[in-house]
Amino acid sequence: MGSQLFGNDDEPIANINVTPFVDIILVVLIIFMVTTPIILKPSINVNLPKAASGAQTAPSLLNIVIGPTGNIMLNGSNTDESAIAAYVKELITKNPDAQAVISADKDVPHGKVIGVIDIVKASGINKFAISIDQK
Repeated sequence: MGSQLFGNDDEPIANINVTPFVDIILVVLIIFMVTTPIILKPSINVNLPKAASGAQTAPSLLNIVIGPTGNIMLNGSNTDESAIAAYVKELITKNPDAQAVISADKDVPHGKVIGVIDIVKASGINKFAISIDQK
């Protein structure tokens, strides 16, 4: 009679225990949630000027960032003016309607920004946008 209450121990266990699987998936999810903001954080902090009349620009293949110390980044990597000119000339051959998006810290001298705009325009880009933060 006791064996009828607890079942026969000779039968194989045919159930799958999903609890360890769910635990592992939750740990992986938490790891991704913690690391994603670190991965997506821009590599240079730029304090953009604020304006009320700005509009969103379309994604661009030419993103130039001028940091607070005057360092220039092209599409996320440190560069100089000559590399920008070479990249723009190569980009224009592939896409003649390319647009440049220039982001400059508000503490960067105006002459530095104008110099980068001049390099971009002299290399063949006719359309460019300047990034701002909305007020």
